[in-house]
Amino acid sequence: MPGARQLPQVQILCHPVTPERWPDLERLFGERGACAGCWCLWWRLPAVQWRAQRGEANRRALEDLVRVGPPPGLLAYVDGEPVGWCALAPRAEYSRFAKSRTLQPVDDQPVWSVVCFFVARPFRGRGVSAGLLAAAAEFARRGGARILEGYPVDPKSRQADAFVYTGLTSTFRRAGFVEVARRSPTRPIMRLTLSSK
Repeated sequence: MPGARQLPQVQILCHPVTPERWPDLERLFGERGACAGCWCLWWRLPAVQWRAQRGEANRRALEDLVRVGPPPGLLAYVDGEPVGWCALAPRAEYSRFAKSRTLQPVDDQPVWSVVCFFVARPFRGRGVSAGLLAAAAEFARRGGARILEGYPVDPKSRQADAFVYTGLTSTFRRAGFVEVARRSPTRPIMRLTLSSK
């Protein structure tokens, strides 16, 4: 945004969240489970269930997902410390989409979805989300995906970090994603076609 102070970018390494990396994800999310006890289950659970188990029960549910596999997302590291998270999976794993008018399927093509980013405060605005998005594309491709879909926000003015957890449109655009639908002024659906390599 105009006038925004440019922060030095960081080099990250990204890894799928496996059981051995669960303590790193816990450390990154902290006591609040990233945001308000979510533990990144907002998209996976019906609203009533998510509210009922917000906090510790959500933490246990995410730990179970990590333990059973496949990995529900990626962790970004700087100098061995976890600094960022990105949740992605085949779209069908996110039951919340079924109730969303804005994010209904664009067509019948199978897609993977990137639904959430969480970056530690000292590393926000330093390229971590962009690095995670690039790693997410490779992770999805290796998992057999041919299309990776995202649901970023396109705000007219600066928003609090809590409101841009699905990422920013500009980040997705720079990563090569193309807008394929927009049913809300601030919420496009964007896609990246993945090569089969």
